[in-house]
Amino acid sequence: MDNKLHDEASTVTADHGQVLVDGPDGVAVSLTPDAAVETSDRLLEAAVEAQGQILTETLAEKERAARKSG
Repeated sequence: MDNKLHDEASTVTADHGQVLVDGPDGVAVSLTPDAAVETSDRLLEAAVEAQGQILTETLAEKERAARKSG
């Protein structure tokens, strides 16, 4: 599995009752509306968690730097 980190968002469209997701590196997914809603919820939840992890690590780095300098 390729775990390359991408910084560009996927393109999402609706077509004939399907939700089409086109992402980086040729990722293409067709979802039912219900599956798209659930995926959206899961993406949002994980994104908020990841942002919290980044914030926590940033604050920890600042605290370590402050202890070293003073």
